[in-house]
Amino acid sequence: METTLICLAVAVIGGLMLSRLTKKLNLPAVTAYLVAGLLLGPYCIGALGVAGLGFNSFEQLEGMDILTEVALGFIAFTIGNEFRLSQLKAIGSRAAIVGVLQAVITTVVVDIFLLALHLIFPSMISVATAITLGAIASATAPAATLMVVRQYKADGPLTKLLLLVVAIDDAVGLLLFSLSFGIATSLSAGAVSIVSVLIEPILEVLLSLVLGALMGWLLNVVERFFHSRSKRMSVSVAFVLLTVGLSMLEFDIGGVHIGFSLLLVCMMTGTIFCNICSTSEELMERIDGWTVPVNILFFVISGAELDLQVLASPVTLIIGIVYIIARSLGKYFGAYSSCRLTKCSDLITKHLGITLLPQAGVALGMAITAASLPDGAIARNVVLFAVLVYELVGPTLTKRSLMAAGEIDPQGRTSARKENMPKLENP
Repeated sequence: METTLICLAVAVIGGLMLSRLTKKLNLPAVTAYLVAGLLLGPYCIGALGVAGLGFNSFEQLEGMDILTEVALGFIAFTIGNEFRLSQLKAIGSRAAIVGVLQAVITTVVVDIFLLALHLIFPSMISVATAITLGAIASATAPAATLMVVRQYKADGPLTKLLLLVVAIDDAVGLLLFSLSFGIATSLSAGAVSIVSVLIEPILEVLLSLVLGALMGWLLNVVERFFHSRSKRMSVSVAFVLLTVGLSMLEFDIGGVHIGFSLLLVCMMTGTIFCNICSTSEELMERIDGWTVPVNILFFVISGAELDLQVLASPVTLIIGIVYIIARSLGKYFGAYSSCRLTKCSDLITKHLGITLLPQAGVALGMAITAASLPDGAIARNVVLFAVLVYELVGPTLTKRSLMAAGEIDPQGRTSARKENMPKLENP
């Protein structure tokens, strides 16, 4: 227990200290946390085997899964706050069209590239793995995007659309993956299962939205019993933890597997709550401050979990490079064409695709599921390699795109220490 606590403290302090360096290099703090994780991980400082100084093994990191799940829950809950009726009336339909089209186009582009690679080198990648990776490519990392937006206080049409698209992207990505993985499993087994291909993914999305809506309504009801800010914040935190726990439940009914999407459930909880609670904005700000250390741990642990052994496999590198190129093209041109279709401004049309490049937790979760395919290890390693690249480069590209669109103040943030210093009167 004491070793774990020391390790977590070192992770937070290490991430914060490294963020001072990245600030001088004009890089987002997210990048610092990920690099800190790599340095503290099993391939660097953790390899020294000193208890408490870094993460010594991947088994130790697996014990931190509860922290990453909780962090994702709070991140999704916060993104749900963006789905306010006022914003949905203004850009809701546009966000839905862009969110769906860019995800579908990305999947199609990656499928084409990887299936072409299969035709050229049949032994390198199977059809089942190719179409599964195509669906995984649609997923965007909401955590990295939200952290960049928060750090630089980005605001404007592009930022508002981006946060809505990222949220919609996860729902579409889940459906695309479930459909593609069901087809891939059927190809490998030689039989098509309508239940796994259509019924289970649709049920997962619908039940996640229903559970999230119920939890958001219950949170609003319980909040009314408390009047102090600290107690209301505590209730909100408790409800997010409860929602994360409930979203992990899995069971079978009549041969149909029932499960929930943590991201969708928590997003829906935040959406319903922010639209029916008159004081939700104030509560969200207080929750954001409370979750900062949790979010830092999330990214440090994510960096430590990146498996550098994938860089030693030529097959993984080849497929990974093709995957990264295809996904980047799909995201950019998918966002570009859908923005043109919905008549977005030129700034949004030009920059939205770049901000959708980060990829992490959601894709890794899909890759773990895809590992059950006959050659699923390739899919997992390719996604690990892509996440390594996207997580280190994606936040910086997102920052630059938002800055180019004029939605980040180039002067940066002011110092809280200086702002809070008492002003001395001149003698």
